[in-house]
Amino acid sequence: MKLKDTIHRDLYKHLFILVLVLLCVFSSARVTGAQMADVFNNLDQMGIFLQRFLSPDWHYIPKIIEPMLKTIKMSVVGTTLGVVFAVPFSFLATTVVTKNFFVTTIIRFLMSIVRTIPNLLLAALFVAMFGIGEFTGVLTIAVFTFGMVSQLIYEAIETIDHGPIEAAESVGATKTQIAFWSIAPQITHQIASYSLYAFEVNIRASTILGYVGAGGIGVILNSSLSLMRYDRVSIIILSILVVVITIDWISEIIRKRLV
Repeated sequence: MKLKDTIHRDLYKHLFILVLVLLCVFSSARVTGAQMADVFNNLDQMGIFLQRFLSPDWHYIPKIIEPMLKTIKMSVVGTTLGVVFAVPFSFLATTVVTKNFFVTTIIRFLMSIVRTIPNLLLAALFVAMFGIGEFTGVLTIAVFTFGMVSQLIYEAIETIDHGPIEAAESVGATKTQIAFWSIAPQITHQIASYSLYAFEVNIRASTILGYVGAGGIGVILNSSLSLMRYDRVSIIILSILVVVITIDWISEIIRKRLV
């Protein structure tokens, strides 16, 4: 085999892909009006921001404890509601349980609609319907959790061992009995793991829901940014980081014990 057949065999193809990617980047920058020079033109403003941001206002910590606790409570309640509704719908979203392609298609279509709506848009819609407050945040987190966890659960159901199902069907078990005694025991650990994962995600997501009035620490973060109190912004971000790391650590311990 010649050297050109090993090293340079795909050289032209790789060069073509590189040129194509560069053309896409430059054309996108031209269409959107992105100018890298703007980054260097605003170095003074960047310096002011970093100077304030890197000087956290430690005395502001007592005022963010309550909003942070509200954010955690929102995530707990919203995640719980989302999982409670996601489990039965997940069973209906698979033909392993329903044996009905029409019902399964409808349920999956509804789940797809829920998953396509971004968190902030959901929160804005709920604020318009129910007003500003933590209740709106709980509903947003619940719907988001429902869309995410339901897909993970019904995909897990699709991969279970069908032996227990066939055994239950052979003795005349109903679909409800099969779901409880043949399917649920095989995915219990996965449901718990997905719930913990959703809770971790919701803690992060709930911090930005305050931008549209959904309550929690996001409201304080939004007001601090609006007032250009970057010293408070930094301490809020640090507190969120501590909470997220702690919850990730606790979730990891729980997941290991579930295995």
